[in-house]
Amino acid sequence: MTNLPPCTSTSVDAVPTKPARRPAKPKPPAALDPAADELADEAVYRRLGFVETDLSGRTAALAEFEQCRFRTANLSNTRLERASFTDCLLESSDLANLRTVKSSLHRVHLSADRMTGLHWVDGALREVAITDCRADLSSFRFTAFQNVLFEDCVLTRADFQNADLTGARFVNCDLTGAQFSHAKMTGTRLTGCVLAHLGGVSSLAGATVSGADLVALTYTLAGALGINIEDS
Repeated sequence: MTNLPPCTSTSVDAVPTKPARRPAKPKPPAALDPAADELADEAVYRRLGFVETDLSGRTAALAEFEQCRFRTANLSNTRLERASFTDCLLESSDLANLRTVKSSLHRVHLSADRMTGLHWVDGALREVAITDCRADLSSFRFTAFQNVLFEDCVLTRADFQNADLTGARFVNCDLTGAQFSHAKMTGTRLTGCVLAHLGGVSSLAGATVSGADLVALTYTLAGALGINIEDS
């Protein structure tokens, strides 16, 4: 008998599995010094509170943020290059159209943020939780994800093209129209998500999808394969 190579396919949860570990929590100190409304190249911002701070429309390269807390801050339309955020909290802040290149998040929690049009390109996310955020039209192209959780997020038409999503989980997210072309998704988990009209659906090979999400995904897969579904 000829030995055939194993097939790679999108798997389906059939039995309960051990819950995945949540990302590590950030560790900012309880007391923070107030931050000024400024950004500078190669600056290090450590143990600062960005509360209602307006940093919109700025540009900065090689900025480092360590143990900082952003609350109702405004970083919309700001451009960051090779920035790093470590042990930071970003809460109820405006990150719309924030554009970054080769930037990183490590032990960061983003919650209830506006992230429409965010561009986090060619970057790295490690031990990151993104919860209750609106991130439609966002782009994470060529970005690597290691133990990253998207939970209760709006990710309609988000772009994950060429991203390494092997360490990402999506829970109760709206991924309508999201683009996954050429993404690495072996090990990616999707639970309770809206998976209609996905782009690059073949890249889901190796991902784990909950059974309840299969109806919409079936129509998307059929469309990608040129299969006509006839309702009886």
